[in-house]
Amino acid sequence: MSGNNINKTDLIDDVNVVEEDVLKEECGVFGIYNNNDDLEVGKLTYYGLYALQHRGQESCGIAVTDDTVVKQYKDMGLVPEVFSPDILEKLTGNIAVGHVRYSTAGGSMRQNAQPLVSRYLKGALTISHNGNLVNAYEIREQFEKEGFIFQTTIDSEVLALVIARERVKNDSIEEAVAKMMDIVEGSYSLLVMSPKKLIGCRDPYGFRPLVIGKIDNSYVLASESCALDAVGAKFIRDVEPGEIVIIDENGMRSDKRRCKTKDTALCIFEYIYFARSDSYIDGVSVYESRKAAGRQLAIEHPVDGDLVIGVPDSGIDAAIGYAEQSGIPYGLGLVKNRYIGRTFISPTQSAREDGVKVKLNALRQSVEGKRVIMIDDSIVRGTTVARLVKILRDAGAKEVHMRISSPPFLWPCYYGTDVPSKDKLIACKYPIEEIAKVVGVDSLGYLGTENLHNIAKGSKCGFCDACFTGRYPTPVPKHVNEEELENAPEIRKSPKFTIC
Repeated sequence: MSGNNINKTDLIDDVNVVEEDVLKEECGVFGIYNNNDDLEVGKLTYYGLYALQHRGQESCGIAVTDDTVVKQYKDMGLVPEVFSPDILEKLTGNIAVGHVRYSTAGGSMRQNAQPLVSRYLKGALTISHNGNLVNAYEIREQFEKEGFIFQTTIDSEVLALVIARERVKNDSIEEAVAKMMDIVEGSYSLLVMSPKKLIGCRDPYGFRPLVIGKIDNSYVLASESCALDAVGAKFIRDVEPGEIVIIDENGMRSDKRRCKTKDTALCIFEYIYFARSDSYIDGVSVYESRKAAGRQLAIEHPVDGDLVIGVPDSGIDAAIGYAEQSGIPYGLGLVKNRYIGRTFISPTQSAREDGVKVKLNALRQSVEGKRVIMIDDSIVRGTTVARLVKILRDAGAKEVHMRISSPPFLWPCYYGTDVPSKDKLIACKYPIEEIAKVVGVDSLGYLGTENLHNIAKGSKCGFCDACFTGRYPTPVPKHVNEEELENAPEIRKSPKFTIC
């Protein structure tokens, strides 16, 4: 192949080599095991990934197997851009796994897309991983001392190597996954595809969500329930923290030996921002949790205003809750260009800033002459908010009051959320009153940490709020900058793990 006449279907591989993933990301995973005669697993995975597009807009991939060979396709871009009908026609088999992702700066390239497909003594091993390990560095170091050569700098390759090594020593792939769970620590909602099985597991803390669905006799695993709806699957239940789910021709069974071994710690930011509004996570509606955050904001930070607006999309639900609680009318104040992705998950600061310019515009008829209360899910660096405030003022808003449906970001995240270092977090630089001046609002209020967990009442899991409080559920990576954790309530270094 040369020049510009490249047929994308020619890039589908019968994979015999290790592919790459990327470190520190928020992703979406989807998998299906076909026990029916009429399901096209590649196409269903496409629709499932489409529904999970909000979890990662940089790259995506699908891998399928028919018991003998693994075929995969992955590339940079959105799901409908990457997968043409011709490509999907070639992705046939009875098991499929898919992945959508975004990366931090420096990892934006095709070979870092998932699924990660490896070939080893027992055949093909395919994984899709959402999360981040805190002891990947130590495990990698031990492997390297034994002579292993790594193709990437990412923790998903560590997962694949640990599982492959344990599979050689154990009788089944599910037992290898179980042994992996005793070695690695951190966050992972993980799908593993072998020639004859689809396995899903969730770390014992339950940092990231994973749900089970069913289409007739076939089973589906996905990051969120909205992906089940997209493929016509019936929601069965959430995968429990620490649980391993095994699906094969005989149906589904589970291994719960590692359940309830840790205090559960689902990332609270799943409810605030990451998940789609129509999803349910661990028994709680994302939409209702965001409305609850807005209602609480109205109680904690009331202000006289004429109009409550939400920053599309994740600020809208909280804005509705604020309006309901305060009695101030809710209205449309910002119009979103639906063809522009999330600026928060753009890999570089310049891309985030450029994205805001064309992503949102004010509805002058709605905000002109009004005291506007604008609700958003968070303030990270402050650049986006400042630009939105200027847009509203340029459209004639008389006052702009900002309310945030989460506490201030004060600490880095080691579990897969792209919260930057403290020197880039605006809340680490200024008190709230100064932040208000910096971003140009008349007043600013954040959701109090004491009420944070109340937004998801009824959840089957506890929560991780370390990015707000500095209370980390696990030991932190040994190689992190000590200055990043200065004055953290609790600092623990990850222990050495022996790979036997």
